[in-house]
Amino acid sequence: MEWSIQEIAKKAGTTSRTLRHYGELGLLTPSRIGSNGYRYYDQDALVRLQRILLLRELGLGLPAIAQVLEGQRDTAAALRTHLRLLEQERERIGRQIASVRTTLDRTERGEELMAEEVFDGFDHTRYEEEVTERWGREAYEKGDRWWRSLSATEKQEFQHRQTGIARDFAQALKDGLAPDSEEAQAIARRHVEWLSVTVTPTKPYVIGLGEMYVADARFTANYDRHGEGTAVFVRDAMKVYAERNLGDAAGGGACSGIGDD
Repeated sequence: MEWSIQEIAKKAGTTSRTLRHYGELGLLTPSRIGSNGYRYYDQDALVRLQRILLLRELGLGLPAIAQVLEGQRDTAAALRTHLRLLEQERERIGRQIASVRTTLDRTERGEELMAEEVFDGFDHTRYEEEVTERWGREAYEKGDRWWRSLSATEKQEFQHRQTGIARDFAQALKDGLAPDSEEAQAIARRHVEWLSVTVTPTKPYVIGLGEMYVADARFTANYDRHGEGTAVFVRDAMKVYAERNLGDAAGGGACSGIGDD
């Protein structure tokens, strides 16, 4: 079964022009082009377009989407990853809605606010399994103990600090600075200092984390929401900083920069 470009555009809530643009970029190739020049798309193209649209909703730019699609050739595995991310996001948004509703109700009634209720849905614990798999149970537990020891204000300040660093990276990119420039390296130093709260940053760790900022759609979305291409810029700046300033001693931890605010 196949669909014309007009049919696909209508069903996907996009435009034929957008689909042709995706084709020009190599993101979505028509399954065939008719003798009349019309483009047609089969089931495989339909699934690929769904993946593109999902990644767009996560905040990724088209260059980052191209990298993700290139690195995920197993369509079923990629869709399982998308589904898991969407389910996690649905759960998080649901908790945030409930949190805001509770805050509103208590505020209107003049009741005392509970920090646990106000910030429900903004915590980091949903990454427990992932952090444990990547850096070990001890690393997660260390980071978790540290996080829980913070007051609500301290948690907000920590998250805002990361957001400020990401925005400064994005501005450096917009200003046309190179990743190895003095200004970009100063931001990279701040980022590594931010990481060092719960981990001893080493050269392999920082370089690997930078690579993950580009390879993992959630990291890329977190940085590219400040400006397309920011994640790649951060990766390159971190690599330069690590090679210039850090050693190879083993290390690992839970602070990564996915961000929650």
